[in-house]
Amino acid sequence: MSHLSKKRSFKSPLTLTLAVVAIAAGLVTQACSGGTNTTQTETPAPEGGLKLGSLLPVTGDLSAIGQNMPEAATLAVDTINACGGVNGKPVTLVKEDDQTDPAAGASAMTKLAEVDKVAGVVGSFASSVSSAAVDIAARDKVVLISPGSTSPVFTDRAKKGEFGGYWARTAPPDTYQAQALAALAHKKGFKNVATVVINNDYGVGFEKEFVKAFEKLGGNIVNKDKPVRYDPKAATFDSEATAAFSNKPDAVVAVLYSETGSLLIQSAYKQGLMKGVTLLLTDGVYSEDFTKAVGESKDNKSIVSGALGTVPGADGQALAAFTTLWKDKTGKDITAYIPHTWDATVLLMLAAEAAKTNTGEGIQSKIREVANAPGKEVTDACEAIALIKKGEDINYQGASGNVDIDENGDVLGSYDVWTVQDDNSLKIIDKVTPTP
Repeated sequence: MSHLSKKRSFKSPLTLTLAVVAIAAGLVTQACSGGTNTTQTETPAPEGGLKLGSLLPVTGDLSAIGQNMPEAATLAVDTINACGGVNGKPVTLVKEDDQTDPAAGASAMTKLAEVDKVAGVVGSFASSVSSAAVDIAARDKVVLISPGSTSPVFTDRAKKGEFGGYWARTAPPDTYQAQALAALAHKKGFKNVATVVINNDYGVGFEKEFVKAFEKLGGNIVNKDKPVRYDPKAATFDSEATAAFSNKPDAVVAVLYSETGSLLIQSAYKQGLMKGVTLLLTDGVYSEDFTKAVGESKDNKSIVSGALGTVPGADGQALAAFTTLWKDKTGKDITAYIPHTWDATVLLMLAAEAAKTNTGEGIQSKIREVANAPGKEVTDACEAIALIKKGEDINYQGASGNVDIDENGDVLGSYDVWTVQDDNSLKIIDKVTPTP
């Protein structure tokens, strides 16, 4: 199994190699959130059946990426219910929109834990929301497993024992994505780079790791002494854009969220600051909604054409089968973090089955066991449940990756390198993988 607490490096860091049920739904007024969230409960289970929640951004700054995530969680629950459920009963899924807002997320997490009394929650996506939710989850002994909160803050806190094993994630921490982006910048020959980031756990955590990694490769951060961190609730981002793109950097590392980030990049373009500067982007804007929101230049080409970015990839043994299932059931293509959401939901159900109890404590006690060696490697969720019922140990191999969860709740994964094309579309062009 992987241990992210050990030192890791990249294979050839200067050479990036190409690789590549719901029977009924109802809306009920939120009981205790104090916000505008709504709850959708699918396939109510008999009393004592496993109840799970999802806490994901259907609206807000990350909705462009997050809106399909609840559907992936639903598909996982439907799949397991179709093959007999967990501990002999169907699974319930209660879905909450965290609005990409920490306050709304904390309120919804409280509702899931204390009103709905779920045993596990898939979420959140935004690191800032997960930071607000995880203490509530740990306090109430609910396992929170995120498909996309990548801030290194969670690793640091887990090492201190703050979560008690009630936190995990299926996407790797930004410690490694930052190294991947630094390697990409170095490979492209950029010597002087500036940074601009959203001022939250995700943005600031990524910035610090990137600066460390890029300087180690001999690069210079032109605004290191005056880092640019923008408030997503600000009325305008003109001053932040000016500060980030001044001093004639070769490239600007922009760690953004889609809605507010598009406004910041628009401002830089309108001020004429982007000429000759390459944008280096991250997973927070890996969506055509972002590139289209930024807009087109006078020659009808994407303003951010040629920008490069990184995003946690999916290369698990189960990916091909899951892709077929997803397209068959939804008619959609796989987008970022959909495999990670599926895996997070499946792991909660497998752990409950292995524990023979539908409680958070039970899931917490078994989630690493079903995700890691030495059990039998299995990619099919229903086969995995069946083997557990027979008393066999399993090592679930997911769609996103091998999901070997370490003692800090972390996994190791690969990263896709992507670029923006003239028509605002996104194209995967490379892959980079950290190794022990």
